[in-house]
Amino acid sequence: MSENIIACGAHRLAWSAGRPLVMGIVNITPDSFSGDGLGLHTDAAFDQALAMMAAGADLVDIGAESTRPGAQAVAADEELSRLIPLLERLTDAGIPVSVDTYKAVVMAEAIRRGAGLINDISALGDSAAAGVLSPHATVSICLMHMQGEPRTMQQAPAYKDVQHEVEAFLKGAVATAEAAGITKDRLILDPGFGFGKSFDHNQTLFRAMPHLVALGFPVLIGVSRKSMIGQITDQPVDQRTIGSVAAAMLAAQYGAAILRVHDVAQTVDALKVFRALGPQHYLEQV
Repeated sequence: MSENIIACGAHRLAWSAGRPLVMGIVNITPDSFSGDGLGLHTDAAFDQALAMMAAGADLVDIGAESTRPGAQAVAADEELSRLIPLLERLTDAGIPVSVDTYKAVVMAEAIRRGAGLINDISALGDSAAAGVLSPHATVSICLMHMQGEPRTMQQAPAYKDVQHEVEAFLKGAVATAEAAGITKDRLILDPGFGFGKSFDHNQTLFRAMPHLVALGFPVLIGVSRKSMIGQITDQPVDQRTIGSVAAAMLAAQYGAAILRVHDVAQTVDALKVFRALGPQHYLEQV
């Protein structure tokens, strides 16, 4: 089984078929959709990140601005004031850190403070982002598809062919990155479940995941506790762990490289079972 490497600053994170990386979500916001936002409570957020790493996470993704449907934008200064104290403590502790931001000024400061991965929901939508990211050879970038903006994206999402349009958008984002000097080995793709998509759009994209994987880039999947899981299970946000873990296992089967999750311990255990008992051809496909 071949291993693939994703650079994350000083860290080199190895993944393979059936063994995607587990990215633990740490929200330092007051208004996270999942109800776990920790606001400015840096100590609590740091403890949560440590617990996730102890439970088997490979890295943590910290976000200081909610991008849930209907969320209002946060000024860069406010985002940084929430972000930096936690980021510094995590990097000082030797933890691989991804920063969830779409602002070039925040990206630049996060990288300066040790972030190894930038998780950009706008796929370089900030015109300065590519230039900020290009010089940092050990920093990876996740390019996500989103239709619209968080405040309005779920009001009336519409596509003629969601799979084709999402893949075309991501190919365009890759071209933008490469034109700025960002090499292919630093790029990760995310179809953006729930970001300007109806349930039917999400379902179509999830089932089409192998086509996205076939483009040759690591694929990040984030469906943990999202409304699509609630629509399937008819469970509120705080009761979506089982559904989220089930979706994560399907994503692993489809070839995902990174699973972005709230429930790290449960996901890690499920992956252990999948690797031990899953169909061998899935575990040899990469």
